[in-house]
Amino acid sequence: MIGLISATAAGAVAAQRLASAWPERTRVYEGPVRDAVGRAFGECEQVVCFLATGAVVRLIAPLLADKGTDPGVVCVDEGGRFAVSLVGGHAGGANALAVEVGEVLGAEPVVTTATDAVGVPGLDTLGMPVEGDVAGVSRALLDGEAVELDLELAWPLPALPPNVRRPAPDAPAERGGPAIVVTDRVPAGGRVGGPEETLGAGDARVVLRPPSLVVGVGASRGAPADEVLGLIESALRDAGLSPRSLAELATVDAKADEPGLVEAAARLGVPLVTHSAEELAAVEVPNPSDAPLAAVGTPSVAEAAALVGGGELLVPKRKSERADGRPAMATCAVVRRPARGRLAVVGLGPGARDLLTPRAKAELRRASVLVGLDQYVDQIRDLLRPGTRILESGLGAEEERARTAVAEARRGQAVALIGSGDAGVYAMASPALAEASDDIDVIGVPGVTAALAAAAILGAPLGHDHVSISLSDLHTPWEVIERRVRAAAEADIVVTFYNPRSRGRDWQLPKALAILAGHREPTTPVGVVRNASRPDGSHRLTTLAALDPATVDMMTVVTVGNTATREIAGRMVTPRGYRWQENPEGAE
Repeated sequence: MIGLISATAAGAVAAQRLASAWPERTRVYEGPVRDAVGRAFGECEQVVCFLATGAVVRLIAPLLADKGTDPGVVCVDEGGRFAVSLVGGHAGGANALAVEVGEVLGAEPVVTTATDAVGVPGLDTLGMPVEGDVAGVSRALLDGEAVELDLELAWPLPALPPNVRRPAPDAPAERGGPAIVVTDRVPAGGRVGGPEETLGAGDARVVLRPPSLVVGVGASRGAPADEVLGLIESALRDAGLSPRSLAELATVDAKADEPGLVEAAARLGVPLVTHSAEELAAVEVPNPSDAPLAAVGTPSVAEAAALVGGGELLVPKRKSERADGRPAMATCAVVRRPARGRLAVVGLGPGARDLLTPRAKAELRRASVLVGLDQYVDQIRDLLRPGTRILESGLGAEEERARTAVAEARRGQAVALIGSGDAGVYAMASPALAEASDDIDVIGVPGVTAALAAAAILGAPLGHDHVSISLSDLHTPWEVIERRVRAAAEADIVVTFYNPRSRGRDWQLPKALAILAGHREPTTPVGVVRNASRPDGSHRLTTLAALDPATVDMMTVVTVGNTATREIAGRMVTPRGYRWQENPEGAE
């Protein structure tokens, strides 16, 4: 919950704007400001104060306890010009909140956290538990000091600055220097036990805990949660594994509602994932048993549930020990699941920076490797983090780029593969997904397509059924393209032509227009938009009979209306066909 506090009429108006935009996320605090701040600080995860920063500093100073638990606080000035991240930039989410507040209120977000200011990822913002000397290693990152990267697990990380280097495999380990360690093991000198887990004193390292461990659990009916938890904790401790890398508990479907397992998962803060007995029975395990086979239909629960997604069995099945000497009621096994690379297929939109989505920007900054067409890379180069490895190539190398992106993801990298418009529309998503298998995570990031950007400029030509057809026969035989154009013509569907004409392909557009002309009037509106949304963009509205194909090139999108499309006040409009348009008297 986000607490909203104001002291003036202008502040109250701005607070209400946020409350209206985020009704499920916000709570407006009334009354004396000091009391309101105190209540919000105790009840909310974040607070937005429409007050001067100095006043807020004095109000919250007595309330601050720990950066890991204090709410993130954002201040908005009286004129609504700035949204200042005051405290809790990373842990409290104030930096991200300042950006969100700025988007709603039209204010400039002010973030002074050093890593954010220079584009270096905060070590406590990577979505993994972190321990160690975060401040010291972050300072080394910012100062350009050599920082060692020890990837015991090849987990996909965002780009790190060039002064972060992996040592050669045969290089002797250096101690004492700043380092980032990615591991699920307890460090030498460390202690296991949730919040008590620490590095040794004076250790200039940061340890990131990836969610790499799956614990399979089996339990008799009525197994106490304390017995399940004790078994899991002892299994991890004896194997030298960190409970902070626990990703999930896994068991058989029949135990999905077992109270002890449900409570254990909740107390560990991880999901309880279940699998069918048939699925578990198909998993080869080292220690099958007749007891679970008779009880739930599979010779293994703990080991099979942990191994069902693949991985390395670190702790074979073990039973709980009860102080009263009665039979064990729980079993567990621990598996390290294989690290999965990450491939984000990102649509950059039609070219205008303000049509690049926030999600696309976030994925570009999340990536350590960027793969793309050279001219598209140039569009967003300034958005990349320092240290991002860029793999760019020219026109005609689409399949090569797709293979490269998938190969990098399979090496455990966080990869962004970029395309113009929407990456799934005549772009890189199709060849990439044709190469990818289920051994990597694939994230699709939609973008504004050229057809949509052009339509917004023309008016509303896509108000009813419409289709996009590429006239490029480099990858699709012309016979197939012609059949699709003819079908759209006969179906009276609005058509947007991509790749309409190039120097080497100058007859396809006239042929396609001739097919449409056989089914539509010469006066049918046609919109021609070149470089939609870009500063050098242009557009014009013409007709099917008047369009000169020679004025069209590969940077142009051509939209041909259907028999209902009209030019209204200089705009191209295809009506939805509502009943009231045909019969106003009988409108509902």
